Amino acid sequence: MQVLDDALSVQSDPQGLMTLALTITQKYAVARDIYAFELVAAQQKTLPAFTPGAHIRVRTPNGELRKYSLCNSPDDAGRYVITVKRDAHGRGGSVSLVDDTVPGQTLLAQPPDNAFALVEDPRRLIFIAGGIGITPMLSMIRSLGDDSTIPWSLYYLTHDEQGTAYRELLSAPSYAGHVTLHHSGSRHDHFDLWPVLEKPNQGHVYCCGPRKLMVDVRDMSGHWSSSRIHFESFLEGGEKKPDDRPFTVTLSHSGRTLAIPVGQSILEVLRNAGVNVPYSCESGTCGTCRTHLLQGDADHRDMVLMPEEKGDQIMVCVSRAKSDNLVLDW
Repeated sequence: MQVLDDALSVQSDPQGLMTLALTITQKYAVARDIYAFELVAAQQKTLPAFTPGAHIRVRTPNGELRKYSLCNSPDDAGRYVITVKRDAHGRGGSVSLVDDTVPGQTLLAQPPDNAFALVEDPRRLIFIAGGIGITPMLSMIRSLGDDSTIPWSLYYLTHDEQGTAYRELLSAPSYAGHVTLHHSGSRHDHFDLWPVLEKPNQGHVYCCGPRKLMVDVRDMSGHWSSSRIHFESFLEGGEKKPDDRPFTVTLSHSGRTLAIPVGQSILEVLRNAGVNVPYSCESGTCGTCRTHLLQGDADHRDMVLMPEEKGDQIMVCVSRAKSDNLVLDW
């Protein structure tokens, strides 16, 4: 057992990952099929600090390890708040967390990590959220405070009012002039983000939501500096496609060849093989796992690489192969 932040015990879960023991103190609905969980340290005094945009990975009752943004202010010491959308068509983690937990129950979670860190640009901060993608934005907005001198705007796009998490909070007078709520409804009335992004490099843009929204924002912000556009995705391992097929990767330094099956990422296979690959988001949005591609034709599924980089770079957390084999600089 190791000790973190003086009094917080860090344990190992059944898969050997370093974890925190967290107790659910509150669990309540914040919109249709969306629930907030307040978590505190189980039998301990302190929790590791976190920064705006950070997340934790929680071991759900059915054994899945799932990534959730911390929604509360980093100054709100002593608790973590996560918000979970119950997705009946997902991989089962969110359903288990919503259906199989009660206040007082203890969950295991990894300490906070941040692949979506806030840059407090004095010019402007632009937050674009779709659906449950509002969660990391809440921590960022709360960290700015009511008297922030940094201009900021939030564009929160959802299907309808009932499915809009924290709608009452974001409609409060203190957020007037900052927050735009838009509901597409059954008529698919999409919000035009071009006027928001038309003038380049006017601060920093943070986008989290469905992949289509993030692709649209990426395409509309191509004239911005890439360092000013930030994405967060919870689709760990990347987008799954019906025509996914197995392939192999060869590690140039050792000559080892590893099989990448359908349903597993290159990163997962490399880590299981003992290769020390740096990573963070596991969703192709942070760039930490950028790897030199020496040979082969990659199927790029990230939100980071520029077109001119795709010939010799790959994000191994999400991307796959079009060719039978990829040769990586490991």
